[in-house]
Amino acid sequence: MHNSAYNFDIKAMSAKIEEESVIVKQLIQEINQVIVGQEKMISRLLVSLFTGGHVLLEGMPGLAKTLAIKTLSETTSAEFNRIQFTPDLLPSDVIGTLIFNAKTSDFEVKKGPIFANFVLADEINRAPAKVQSALLQAMQEKEVSLGDQTYKLDPPFLVLATQNPVEQEGTYPLPEAQLDRFLLKLSITYPSKEEEKLILRSNLKAKPSPIVPKLTPADIAGMREKINWVYMDEKIEQYILDIIFATREPEHYGLNDFKYLVNYGASPRGTISLAMASKANAFINGRPYVTPEDVRELVYDVLRHRIGLSYEAEAENLTQEDIISQIINNVEIP
Repeated sequence: MHNSAYNFDIKAMSAKIEEESVIVKQLIQEINQVIVGQEKMISRLLVSLFTGGHVLLEGMPGLAKTLAIKTLSETTSAEFNRIQFTPDLLPSDVIGTLIFNAKTSDFEVKKGPIFANFVLADEINRAPAKVQSALLQAMQEKEVSLGDQTYKLDPPFLVLATQNPVEQEGTYPLPEAQLDRFLLKLSITYPSKEEEKLILRSNLKAKPSPIVPKLTPADIAGMREKINWVYMDEKIEQYILDIIFATREPEHYGLNDFKYLVNYGASPRGTISLAMASKANAFINGRPYVTPEDVRELVYDVLRHRIGLSYEAEAENLTQEDIISQIINNVEIP
């Protein structure tokens, strides 16, 4: 592509994306009326919304995880369902079941709570493997099988799952195949003292004003199309590939010690997720092109659940974040 044509494209796209980013800012403003602080969590939820990826939120109870997801569904006129995962949960409690109707002598479909736009899977690691496999089909194929029929889930369809990082008793670790289906894994931390003061004040106030929806499910589908407008240079593509390959072949990137610390690296799904999330981040910030900063900002959330640590790494108290930091420091920035 010639420079002049490229410059023209960038100018045209810049104007289009700037126009769209006004709606995104209004959406964030509306969410901020309910959620105090947690800017990063809100920004990442929008990244997942505009790319169609699922999110795993890890954090202590009471950090507004459920509230943020419910508020996001209200601002986008989307249907919201919450499923509390428990050890005695059955697949039919999630996807639905067939019920025999004595009058018609036939089976009728009773759809489960998975049939919604936003599904909050609360404490996802408390449910057994059969429930996880039923959820996995819905997450990957965006469809559900009941009897001999397959039902498509209405777009947008997002699974937003939460898990408590401390309580391990009575939990089932999520299999790698399922973890890989999550676009992002967010680590939610406590608010600052100033933010907590604002949270305290807003909760002691009179009833907050009702949420005004800013987008419809159809608008979200349109936004997803517009993410494709964001330009990604070949150098940025190479940067993403180098980061991913450094998780698999660390010795080729001057990280010889990592050979014994990392059991497995990110899959090609991780590559696609990092590229899509970086594009969405640029879009949310009103930019028509991806920068290395977009990649660096999203890399922890995209990769922290896609790197398997060895016993040696755990013995040295190393985390996935430590590994990613070293990779970012070693891989050349374009």
